[in-house]
Amino acid sequence: MPPTFAPTIIWTAVAVATAGLLLRPFRVPEYVWALIAAALLPLTGTVSVPATVRAVAEGGDVYLFLVGMMVLAELARREGLFDWLALFAIRHARGSGRRLFDLVFLVGTMVTVFLSNDATAVVLTPAVYAACKAARTNPLPYLFACAFIANAASFVLPISNPANLVVFGEHMPPLPQWLAQFTLPSLAAIGATYLVLRWVHRREIAQPLITTPAHRPLSDGGRFSAFGVLFTGAVLLATSALGGPLGLMTFCAGALSVAAVCLHRRCSPLPVLRNVSWGVLPLVAGLFVLVEAVAQTGIIQSAASALEAIAHGSPHQAGWIAGTTAATLSNLANNLPVGLASGSLGQMAELPAQTRAALLIGVDLGPNLSVTGSLATMLWLVALRREGEHISALDFLRVGALVMPPALIGALLLL
Repeated sequence: MPPTFAPTIIWTAVAVATAGLLLRPFRVPEYVWALIAAALLPLTGTVSVPATVRAVAEGGDVYLFLVGMMVLAELARREGLFDWLALFAIRHARGSGRRLFDLVFLVGTMVTVFLSNDATAVVLTPAVYAACKAARTNPLPYLFACAFIANAASFVLPISNPANLVVFGEHMPPLPQWLAQFTLPSLAAIGATYLVLRWVHRREIAQPLITTPAHRPLSDGGRFSAFGVLFTGAVLLATSALGGPLGLMTFCAGALSVAAVCLHRRCSPLPVLRNVSWGVLPLVAGLFVLVEAVAQTGIIQSAASALEAIAHGSPHQAGWIAGTTAATLSNLANNLPVGLASGSLGQMAELPAQTRAALLIGVDLGPNLSVTGSLATMLWLVALRREGEHISALDFLRVGALVMPPALIGALLLL
């Protein structure tokens, strides 16, 4: 391949993948577009086959993490844990829309922190929608709470967002260091998101709930699922504290939880495995290849050198530039590829811990501006459409433009 054509092919492949991810042309799944774009590179000789294989292999820990979390979330959904949590919030709201909003926000925070933001978007959202319909109340304020907390709480722990593993890769900070760095920014992001959302929806949530759904006890399978979630959380906290492989431990914990429930109920695990969104894995693998190709153009190295020079002069200024740029780009091209590029940038440059942390905050929190910002928000939108609820990109932007900036500013200020 003549060198003059290589950049053109690389950026064409990136454009195809980005359009497929954001627009989903012809309703073809996102992962298909990512695979087509990634396959274009070795087929044209732009990226060598060994380099392609190495790029795919770099995501090993991320794939294991995603499989473990998706299996655990699907198990909890099938066993009714999320439905029970939503009904729990409705019943304990005691007829108050404001109290229900607070409880949904709290439940969404907990699910995001310990099961990842995708679980909040994919499985908690439909449960909240069904519970709100049963209570005969406008579901939109509570659905927006699910969407925004899925990103706002996604850097409380390393396991709260797959993007965290993508950005840090093998250089994931130990848990004590993570908590020391991200606890205050996380609290600022969650608090600002809560206050702005509550103010935006103050009229809707002021309406009392018309009915309260009947009490429904949690099934044995649901209890086992809850224990599985708690067990997984404990294992991952210990693994993170010891600097162990989060992906492998997540996979093992998820597999053990499914095995325990299936043995107890004497049922096959196939229904759980069948409903997992396996397309996420080739999507991420394709993005790893694309970021490897973009790195060959030199643009990531140039950005790394520029950011490193700024950081040496003023780490504080570099943090603001890194955070706001990552947040902006995440809304233009989705935070998955931006997270991968940020991870590559962090490996190419000697950046202060504050600057790396700002990159992560931009990748995790910036997507709260638009529906195309993160995979979790896009999955949230798909989940709503399945329920017959339609929220336009402009409607989301109107709320996101109020919610995201103060949360991002607050998080970066306390970094």
